[in-house]
Amino acid sequence: MSEVKNGDKIKVHYHGRLEDGTTFDSSAGREPLEFEVGSGQVIPGFDAGVLGMKAGDKRTINIPVEEAYGPVQEDMFMEFPIDRFPADMKPEVGMSLNMSNGSGQTMPVVIAEVQEAVVILDANHPLAGEPLIFDLELVEIAGRKPLIISPY
Repeated sequence: MSEVKNGDKIKVHYHGRLEDGTTFDSSAGREPLEFEVGSGQVIPGFDAGVLGMKAGDKRTINIPVEEAYGPVQEDMFMEFPIDRFPADMKPEVGMSLNMSNGSGQTMPVVIAEVQEAVVILDANHPLAGEPLIFDLELVEIAGRKPLIISPY
């Protein structure tokens, strides 16, 4: 039976949780996640965690912060003038917003703090700074990219 290697396209069911047991994502009730191992489509710890699995295998992996979404970065916090919010919007801690950079690109931010004149916005990934735990079940190794050997 074949084991998962870099370059394989696989299908996996997963249940992602934090160390306190809080579920942050799951494929339950949906199609399994399909991705190419080692291609950077998933966080590094998830990629590494499926290596060596066989179809039908179940495994729990613990992913440290550095192999997940990284540590919380202080430079991803920014001040935004409170008077630039729409008049009918009351900014509150924990509120999720999409911020535009003026060139049409948007990024999700969360209000971290509300002060008198400014709101502190956090643009870190919501799971930054968190070690993650995934319960995995490998459904299928769908295929490998062919090895191409070039004379050059």
